[in-house]
Amino acid sequence: MCWHLMVRRMRKPKITIVGSINMDLVTITDEVAKQGETVHGEDFRTLFGGKGANQAVAAARLGADVSMIGKVGDDAFGSRMIENFEANGVDTKGVGMEEDTPSGIANIIVSDKDNRIIIVAGANGKVDRTHVEHFSEIIKESDIVLVQFEIPMETLRYTINICKKEDVPVIINPAPVTALEGEYFKAAAYITPNEHERASLFKMREDGLPEYYDKLITTQGAQGASYFKDGREIVMPPKSVDVVDTTGAGDTFNAAFAVGIAEGKDIEDAIAFANTAAGLAVGKIGAQSGMPYRAEIG
Repeated sequence: MCWHLMVRRMRKPKITIVGSINMDLVTITDEVAKQGETVHGEDFRTLFGGKGANQAVAAARLGADVSMIGKVGDDAFGSRMIENFEANGVDTKGVGMEEDTPSGIANIIVSDKDNRIIIVAGANGKVDRTHVEHFSEIIKESDIVLVQFEIPMETLRYTINICKKEDVPVIINPAPVTALEGEYFKAAAYITPNEHERASLFKMREDGLPEYYDKLITTQGAQGASYFKDGREIVMPPKSVDVVDTTGAGDTFNAAFAVGIAEGKDIEDAIAFANTAAGLAVGKIGAQSGMPYRAEIG
């Protein structure tokens, strides 16, 4: 075993998340209202969320040394979200509080074991290049950086450029779907779309393979996740689980995959680890409430 891999396995992997921080406003209902219609819901909950925050908490629970770079608003939600990071062992030096700005929120309707989500960016829209640059040393010291598409794309490009310059592997989780120039996907170590995001973002090459196929880890819901080996797509199914709420399953997968790769696992073992973590996450309501701890996976 090479020396740097031995050192990595002797310590916690250092993962930095650059992304969104939201409060999830979750309504649980048997019936989704049509336009102009009012229906009775079953329950309402206020839960911590945001793709970036979800991935940070999941990675920390799975044993990584995690730093979060992002912003919250100067409201009650913002203070609570910072406290939640600290309670989960996430370093918050890179989390700013934006004045006169609400925190980001996600309005989530859970019905028939699936979800519909509306996002309001709030302070997430103020995560600019200057903020990331101020905490660039955190990025430079990372084993892996994980980004998503819920902050301004200019900031995302700048973050990827820092990673490329400093030779820090970056995982791009292209959600929600937004166009990004190919040079940034080329700079990624891995790209982790779901099936719909992959179809929207990546063209098929002349040989029948999708663009950047060698970097693609595609999440496929109940079917598990896939990767490409020797020009062939291999699907790795998850264990059978009882699904309660799929919110946050993809974020748990991404965090667990990042942890696995940072620990030195190969792609197959990292995907298997991530499938197991995501399977445990769907057993409870809410993005973060169901995210597993390392002891639950082994």
